[in-house]
Amino acid sequence: MFCPKCKSLMYPKNGKLVCKKCGAEKKMERIPVIRETSKERDMMIVEEQATLPKTRIECPECHHNEAYWRLRQTRASDEPETRIYRCVKCGHTWREY
Repeated sequence: MFCPKCKSLMYPKNGKLVCKKCGAEKKMERIPVIRETSKERDMMIVEEQATLPKTRIECPECHHNEAYWRLRQTRASDEPETRIYRCVKCGHTWREY
């Protein structure tokens, strides 16, 4: 999260986000996290653990234009990584190789 005043990176401190440059404070928001289960290779949402980046991409199911994403090395190390998306609105998961 970036500071609304000076645009510097904010850091968590005592349940708030605090700007080290100007001292501005902001309440922390709950943001769902995508975690992969080892057994089924399916993703589930876990709240209050970390923040995943979002991007503008159209969901093939509901056509919403925002999704969380992450990179995984799903093939050999000399192959490119796989980008895994999860729709912010409907939770549909898909891959981009």
